[in-house]
Amino acid sequence: MTTWTDRRILDLFGIELPIIQAPMAGNTTPELVIAVSEAGGLGSLACAQYTPAQAAEALAAVRTRTRRPVNLNFFCHVPPKPDPVRALAWRAALSPYYVELGLDPEAPPPATGRAPFDEEFCRIVEEHRPEVVSFHFGLPDRTLLDRVRATGARVISSATTVAEARWLEAQGCDAIIAQGLEAGGHRGNFLSDEIACQVGTFALVPQVADAVRVPVIAAGGIADARGVVAALALGAAAVQLGTAYLLSPEAKVPPVHRAALQASTDDGTALTNLFTGRPARGIMNRLMRELGPVSSSVPPFPMAGGAVAPLRAATEPAGSGDFVSLWSGQAAALAEALPAGELTRRLAAGALERISGRQGA
Repeated sequence: MTTWTDRRILDLFGIELPIIQAPMAGNTTPELVIAVSEAGGLGSLACAQYTPAQAAEALAAVRTRTRRPVNLNFFCHVPPKPDPVRALAWRAALSPYYVELGLDPEAPPPATGRAPFDEEFCRIVEEHRPEVVSFHFGLPDRTLLDRVRATGARVISSATTVAEARWLEAQGCDAIIAQGLEAGGHRGNFLSDEIACQVGTFALVPQVADAVRVPVIAAGGIADARGVVAALALGAAAVQLGTAYLLSPEAKVPPVHRAALQASTDDGTALTNLFTGRPARGIMNRLMRELGPVSSSVPPFPMAGGAVAPLRAATEPAGSGDFVSLWSGQAAALAEALPAGELTRRLAAGALERISGRQGA
């Protein structure tokens, strides 16, 4: 019987299948995490979508229904200082849409944002002791990171270049997520803001695998068993999938977002900073087409979203995705609308079948 020849991630995390559900802030639910972990993969709870109290409550809900390994994911961005000039320029760029929708362009925007890993989140890790803790946008400061390690958690983070992968290894990461340009949602880059030079998954994975000693997790553009096999062949010890899980019933995906995913094409996404202030891949919509996917007027992450929020609130209930951040990777057309547990098992079984067929050839 064919089995996984590279067991580094399986043994490191204590899981059965080299399938990791990407932590997708805004779309991940405890039910999604539970389903993937119970199927033998690694479910990931996106804690950046919660307050510390909400994160503790969500993790408690996960722990009541699975004792298998889980991953808690956190953002590591540095909150920016307010920039009134850029904020005013951004409001001016959006004001025609406010007028069109009968909204007051002078009204103060609602507060929005994502909280970075801090003392309160660290205490949750210390109290609940997840098996894996992952970070996006680098790593937290050394004091907090040492406290996370002291719990026994395995620490991983995303790299979008070989230089970032080497840096993460030097800081003591147990494994590295090689996030290719195809991935949906926010780019994990932290050493460089040069998005034009970002690398595709299947060029990045083998170069990262050659550059570091720790196991590599491939992410970006993987949505079926063929992608799993290809990533493993290039040196990854596991894969991380996000968009593939967005059509699962356990995911929290608004109807307009789900419909856009189901109609997505290979060239239907772009990197944009319009919704949060940081580059993230999503399906093209009216706002991205008319303003251009990337704008220098946008306030820094995560301050940009407040001014867009009223536009979304005014249009989404009517079925419009014109002002919705429709996060998606480039392989959305390959995703299947399956329960998350079934999808996890099917991906693994399909990969093993292909590996067995190739080995027997």
